[in-house]
Amino acid sequence: MTKAPSAHPRFAAALAALGPIASPGRPPGDVEIRAFPEATRTAAQAAEAIGCELSQIVKSLVFAADGEPVLVLMDGASRVDVRLVRDELDARSVQRADAGLVREATGYAIGGVPPFGHVTTMRVLADRRLLGHEVVWAAAGTPHTVFALDPRTLIAHAGGSVVDVREQSADVP
Repeated sequence: MTKAPSAHPRFAAALAALGPIASPGRPPGDVEIRAFPEATRTAAQAAEAIGCELSQIVKSLVFAADGEPVLVLMDGASRVDVRLVRDELDARSVQRADAGLVREATGYAIGGVPPFGHVTTMRVLADRRLLGHEVVWAAAGTPHTVFALDPRTLIAHAGGSVVDVREQSADVP
């Protein structure tokens, strides 16, 4: 059974429902969850608390695409290119969801949204750069908890499609 004593109860139940999970360097079923006394609402706060690279943090970001919630999983060092999301979804408009829509769609507050275990089913887009790490960290349903998984397993459990939706900066080819 997956241990998740410090995760949000809904997320802990979603994690347990997945059954044993194999992750690099860990026995099946043993998903590491960490709790912190200080909030890890931002990717930078989470990376600092964990002691990992910023790009190993998974941001679970909710957007409204033609009024429907969509979850985008993005590495903590990058930004989402809304135009690419719109093109990927063949949507007329895509915008960041407000706090009310985030809570309504996921059941969690901004800063603690996990990549799965939501109250509604949404389309999930996962940026390809997440696959560049052996282990990534994501919120476990609260601003104080995170969990570790290999990115392929995380994306699979989220029901995500691997896409390229990262904003290209001027200094990156």
